[in-house]
Order: sequence, then C-alpha cells, then structure tokens
Amino acid sequence: MLGEIKGLNEECGIFGVYKHTQAAHMTYYGLHSLQHRGQEGAGVVVSDGQTLEQSKGHGLVTEVFDEERLAQLPGDSAIGHVRYSTAGEKSYENIQPLLFHSHTGSLSVAHNGNLVNATKLRSELEDEGSIFQTTSDTEVIAHLIRKGGKKPRHERIKSSLKQLEGAFAIVMLLEDQLIAALDPRGMRPLSLGKVGDSYVVASETCAFDVVGAEYVREIQPGEYLVIDQDGLHSSTFADKQDRSICTMEYVYFARPDSQVDGENIHSTRKRLGKKLADIAPVEADVVTGVPDSSISAAIGYAEQANIPYELGLIKNRYVGRTFIQPSQEMRERGVRMKLSPVRKIVEGKRVVMVDDSIVRGTTSRRIVSMLKEAGAKEVHVRISSPPIKHPCFYGIDTSTSSELIAANNSIEDIREEIGADSISFLPTDEMVEAIGRDDSSPNCGHCLACFTGNYPTDIYENSVLPHEKDQLVKEVVKQGANY
Repeated sequence: MLGEIKGLNEECGIFGVYKHTQAAHMTYYGLHSLQHRGQEGAGVVVSDGQTLEQSKGHGLVTEVFDEERLAQLPGDSAIGHVRYSTAGEKSYENIQPLLFHSHTGSLSVAHNGNLVNATKLRSELEDEGSIFQTTSDTEVIAHLIRKGGKKPRHERIKSSLKQLEGAFAIVMLLEDQLIAALDPRGMRPLSLGKVGDSYVVASETCAFDVVGAEYVREIQPGEYLVIDQDGLHSSTFADKQDRSICTMEYVYFARPDSQVDGENIHSTRKRLGKKLADIAPVEADVVTGVPDSSISAAIGYAEQANIPYELGLIKNRYVGRTFIQPSQEMRERGVRMKLSPVRKIVEGKRVVMVDDSIVRGTTSRRIVSMLKEAGAKEVHVRISSPPIKHPCFYGIDTSTSSELIAANNSIEDIREEIGADSISFLPTDEMVEAIGRDDSSPNCGHCLACFTGNYPTDIYENSVLPHEKDQLVKEVVKQGANY
C-alpha cells in the first residue's frame, strides 16, 4: 500500500462538557484555550436533553462567538471544535462539529486527526446510496453509524469506529449522552476532567485549567467512554494496539502548560533543548527561541550550554501560526508580520536560534535573514527534532514529500538554503529519550513516521494523487520506508 495524499489534513482541537448549566460558555472558553490547534473555523453544538442546536463559523473563537450568540445556545451539554483547513477546503459545511438528524435521534461529531481509509470507506458508502454534504473525513463516521440500521445505537457507533483506520480522537453528543473515543494506537491526545459534578473532555489539559476542571485521566487507546446521568461507562470498541502518539504533540503542537500522556510539555521541551546542547554545542553569545513553541527548548539549551537566554525575537500576538496557514504565499508573507528581531539583543552577537522543527524552510530562512539584518554576527540554527523527511497522513499539513525541505536536501543543503552559519538537528533516538515517556511499545510508543517513514498503519494506494504516486514509489524503493 502506498501513501495517501489528501487535500484535507487537519490538526484540530476538540472539547466536550456534560451536564453543566453554562455548557456553551464552558465550551467557548475550552475552545479558546485550544485555539493554537486551529484558527480558521470554530463550532459548538449543545443539547438541552431533547434537541441539539448548532452554531459555527469561519475565524477565531472570539470572532465566531459573542455573548449574544452563546445565549442562543441553551443546554447543559455541549461539544466544540477548532480547525484549520488546507487550500480549497474552507467551506462552511466542513466546519465542525458536524450535526446529523434522523428519525431515531440526532448525533453531533467532532474529530481530531485523519482517517487513512476515508476515501475507501466513502466510495463504498456512496456506492451503497450515501450522499455526502462535506469533504470532511468526519462525515464518513456518521454514515457508517446510520448504516448500522436498527441495532442499539452504541453497538452501531462502536462497530463504525472499529472500521476506521488512522488517527482519531472523537467526541460525540447525543440528546442525553456525551461520548469520547480514541483510536486503538492513541495517536492523538484526549483527556478527561471534572468540574463539580460535570465531566469535560479535551484535546489538551490546558483547557481544564481555563474552565476550572480537575484532571482525571487520559482517554485510553481503543476506549469508548459514555458519559450520562449515571456517570462514566467505559468499554472498548477495538483491541488496544502498540501506542503511537504523535511525537509532534510534544515537539510543537501542544501548549507548554498541557500534559500529554503523563508528560508536561514545557518540561519535555526543556529536556529536548538540553539534549540538543549536549550533542550540538557551539561557541555563541546568546541563545534565543522562535516564539512560542520553541521557547522551552531554547531555555533548556541555554541552561545546558551555560549561554545567556534572551528574547531575541518578539512575536506579534495578533498573527496566527505560519505553519498552519493554508497557502505558501500566506506563510511567507506572514513571517515578518509575526516576528520581529530585537536589534539591541542580537546586534554584534553570535546567536543560537533554537526552533522546534523545519518543515518547508521558508520560515527559518526569513528568520535567519531578519536576525542578520538586525546585526547578528553569526546565526547558528539548532532544531529540537529530527529532519522531517516524510509526509504525515494522520492530521498534520505535510501531506506531500515535495513540500518538505529535508526530503529533498542534505543537512548542508538546508543550511545553505536558510542562510545559517551552522545547523544541527536532534537525532530520533535522542529525541525519544529526552521526551521520557515510559512505554514498552516499539518506538517507545511514538509515531515517528514523519522522521523515519515507518507508518504505524497501512496507507492506501487508492488515495494517492496521480502526480505524487511515482514520487512515493521511488521514495519507498530508495529509503525502504514502510508504506
């Protein structure tokens, strides 16, 4: 099977609350804390115990919702979603949570991740008469559930989840129940919390702090958790497999104040920085990190190298992440809007610039250029992850090899391309060791596919776009990647 190339690859945030008098407001605040996971659309669905009501729109959470709009969402249970989209997939219909109605009741679904067999399932469903309203993988789930006929609803839902392959953290809302489920490999984070007598579910634990909830535990791989008036009902919809949590959650995506599978993100990134300083030392006057996701690693590097850490780059708080902007043109234009060098800090200095990753190289090149224009004598780039050489098919917007600078260039080529005086990446083994998760699974429970090309699931040939197919085949032969 060959790599799937899709236009709709998402890194999103999901939130749910059961039985709280201010469910819509709780979801609003929860989504606001998850805004870093998606900035192009937000939605909320609420239940009053009898009906489900939806509100959603393009933009940030604060742009989509205000007090008046939240007041129009009465109910004591809710789920919400923040997303970003790739070019051409920004339709209103794709904004989640998706809401479905049938004669047996209503169902709303919000999903973080990507299904590698979505195209296959969608084609089969369409051949059997299903009509799709969106291009989202998430709609496939609803059609599979409806296809289950007159079986009990939880039996239908669990049977549908069992057919999915890939990465998925899911929250569902019924009239009287909230459901949380995680794929059998646990590729995306999902946690359970409690505030008073109410339960909450979120992609990251930072949402719990905002809404005043206490962390309870992680949702387990393959778990099917139903929350209703009688409390928690945990079962499984599939056998747990070797854990393959996305390593980029630790390196880049999660907020520093979140805890992912038992590891605090800030502490983890500091360890990555310290390890990087050990394996890639350099004589320098100052260390700076690229805000915000690289600050923790930069602090760790500075502490270990005994070089002063300074704010050599300042972030404009009103500009979103360039990594998840939908087009290359917008990414390039956004870098200078987003970051500014502090001339008095870097002028005449040998600067170590710590970043979490290099994907396309555009951002790194412009940042190095800005630092040198501000008077930096030397700029040494240190990356707290390995080179990203392979596309991700599980929900991160790196779906083609052609857009990955490390897939087509040597380390020295990358250094020349971005204009750095030196560059070093953190090797895969060192990265896994620094993250420090206690897991006996292969790869210590990480998905390392974007670094190694070893994918934890099958990747389906019928989803490969023609112009990428030959490239992927050559990549398999050349590198022995486990496609």
